[in-house]
Amino acid sequence: MRQDKRAVCGGALDAAFVATALAASLAVPRAARAFAMAVAASGLLMAPAAQASLLSGEALDTAANALAWIVLVIVPIVAITVFWLVHVLPEKIAHKRHHPQRAAIQTLCLLSLVFGGLLWPLAWLWAYTKPIGYKIAYGTEKHEDYFHESGEKLRAGALSAEELQHLRDELVNVQARGPLPPRLRALLDEADAALAAGAPRVAAIEARSA
Repeated sequence: MRQDKRAVCGGALDAAFVATALAASLAVPRAARAFAMAVAASGLLMAPAAQASLLSGEALDTAANALAWIVLVIVPIVAITVFWLVHVLPEKIAHKRHHPQRAAIQTLCLLSLVFGGLLWPLAWLWAYTKPIGYKIAYGTEKHEDYFHESGEKLRAGALSAEELQHLRDELVNVQARGPLPPRLRALLDEADAALAAGAPRVAAIEARSA
């Protein structure tokens, strides 16, 4: 008897809950009910796709192994390479600008590797700084490679008149601080000869333009 009463009470409660839910659903506007039904339908359609994985089984294991090798091997190699290229950038800039203290800048870049990159900004600024003290002492702010490269261009006829005059001025300034080495002395003679040979040509061009 008690079980029958409990069943009757439970049925009555269930009926009341259903009636309440039905009344609430009827009270909601039709547009809201349609939107809720659309959301529920889309959720049902997307559920299998969300549960399904793009890879499964052996394909998933292979992809995981490949990703692990990339993270453990390739990424560190790329990171070290990029770090090295950025770290030697001041040396490359000094070489391009014919900085006379290029060897010191290179040494500072190597020391910066030991100190965790703390000296790298100093090397960067040094590569872009004009060596005024070096020019006062030696008469030029160019590395010896500048004179060798300019000599090769001079012999190939690739130097303009302004570049040739600048080369001669640099050599004369170096000579004023002391005797030139044999190679630079020969280069100064070649520059003087090229300027002497080009002077009539320049005069003729100026006469035509006048």
